[in-house]
Amino acid sequence: MNKAWHRPYQAYLFDLDGTLVDTAPDIDAALNFALAQAGLNSVSEALTRHWVGHGSKILIAEALDYLNVSRDTDGLLSDFIDYYENNIANNSSAYPLVVSTLQELVNRGAKLAVVTNKLTNLTTLLLQNLDLDQYFEIIVCGDSTSNPKPSPEPVFLAMEKLGVSKVETLFVGDSDTDANAAANAGVKMVCMKNGYNHGVDVSTLNCAGVIDSFDQLL
Repeated sequence: MNKAWHRPYQAYLFDLDGTLVDTAPDIDAALNFALAQAGLNSVSEALTRHWVGHGSKILIAEALDYLNVSRDTDGLLSDFIDYYENNIANNSSAYPLVVSTLQELVNRGAKLAVVTNKLTNLTTLLLQNLDLDQYFEIIVCGDSTSNPKPSPEPVFLAMEKLGVSKVETLFVGDSDTDANAAANAGVKMVCMKNGYNHGVDVSTLNCAGVIDSFDQLL
């Protein structure tokens, strides 16, 4: 592992889905519920994993495109969110060593934030259900700024709220969306190897390093 990036940072910004938490099983269940309500065929969890990370609307649009169906997404989006809100942590869980690593970073005095394209109410609900909310000072979501990741706006907002500079901050994500957001904000980023990377080899992304275990941040 290239550890040129590896040093203590004042702040760590974390993507949520595919980085902190494996949410695909519950997202897949909600997506297939919405598709069924619309009389459409289901999709596999493997496909859902490939689509996660760009927000709920794009997730549904990807599914409709895959099914070769031209349909307004509003009704499906409402069914998706309603189902997901009520089943958000049935089968979702933090990845190995996430909790112990977050606790150690907090113990060291680091400021932690979540920067996700997930909607605020869903993000808050998920973190609370998994008892992860206690580790984060700030949560920036897909509806927190005018433009979500890969725009740098969410990264800038998180740093502003935490009171840290670019050089004091490390972004931890799993996809090109995260890598581009960090790069656009001028922040170093390390990428989780086996997250929701949309079929992209993360070693080819614009990131300072790739890790396959969360505790490698320490």
